Amino acid sequence: MSVDLSSQRIGVLFGGNSPERAGSVASAEAAAKALSMEEPSVELIDLQGIDLGSLADRIDVALLASHGLGGEDGKIQGALDTLYIPYTGSGVKASAVGMHKLTVKRMATGAMIDTPRWVEVHPSHTTVTTVSMARQSLGFPVFVKPVSGGGSLEAAIARDEHELTAVLERTRTQPYAEYLIEEFVPGIPCSVGVLEVDGKLTTLPIHSAETDREFYDYEAKHDRAQRRETCPADLPHLKATRLSQLALRVHRLIGAHGLSRVDFLLDPCGRMPMLEINTVPGLSEHGNLATMAAAAGMSYGDLVRHVLATAFTKPAYVP
Repeated sequence: MSVDLSSQRIGVLFGGNSPERAGSVASAEAAAKALSMEEPSVELIDLQGIDLGSLADRIDVALLASHGLGGEDGKIQGALDTLYIPYTGSGVKASAVGMHKLTVKRMATGAMIDTPRWVEVHPSHTTVTTVSMARQSLGFPVFVKPVSGGGSLEAAIARDEHELTAVLERTRTQPYAEYLIEEFVPGIPCSVGVLEVDGKLTTLPIHSAETDREFYDYEAKHDRAQRRETCPADLPHLKATRLSQLALRVHRLIGAHGLSRVDFLLDPCGRMPMLEINTVPGLSEHGNLATMAAAAGMSYGDLVRHVLATAFTKPAYVP
């Protein structure tokens, strides 16, 4: 990285009003601590209630640890572009696309990349109509999740029409505006980290996680006692290579930059459907990305510095 960080005021942006605030706080605190060991000017900045225009007078570069709505969907990226503040990761378009699971699934399907079949929960349709569509198109069980959410928040399995009706009724009181219903694919969750290292896009060792909970939910993702992790995942070489190639394809498909985490399911029959891409993956010290970096022989501090470097390697114009 050619930029002299000793002269840069680094702002680690986090928080805001997203339902994923807790994970964002953990990412930001860990990243800021790692950076402050070597860089003279690092500031933790909570986006909740802040005047974004004031950032131009406070920081020279932003490391984004802002997850979910408002922080990962292109909105903060657009604000930083307007202020001419370089920031880590993807630009506005790729951030917005990556956050919107329906758009990613449509793009993946068009590119012949496997993803679970789905039914959109359309606000103009009654619950009865939506349940009927899910029954006819997908069968049961099904998986319900927000279109623009992360961390498995507000996600649920519905095993029959009664359970799906109850889940859909609950979504009306949640902060996410859109939901989708997917076919339920049994299998092991796997993630592939994509990271730019010294200007070259590479994939990190594959991470797999199993849990005794109903599925790999928010609690399992944030409580190490609730999951069993393997990294590198115990996979045949050809399958691991295929997953890494698919992760790079999805990253490039949406126009992502610098880093991402692409999530898959490995079912017992050999299917490997892509679930989603995260353009601002968690940066906590024990999170998936850090675990994958460690398996590659990369220290946590080096991981954070590689992430920060992505702020300075974007093309002159990124939509």
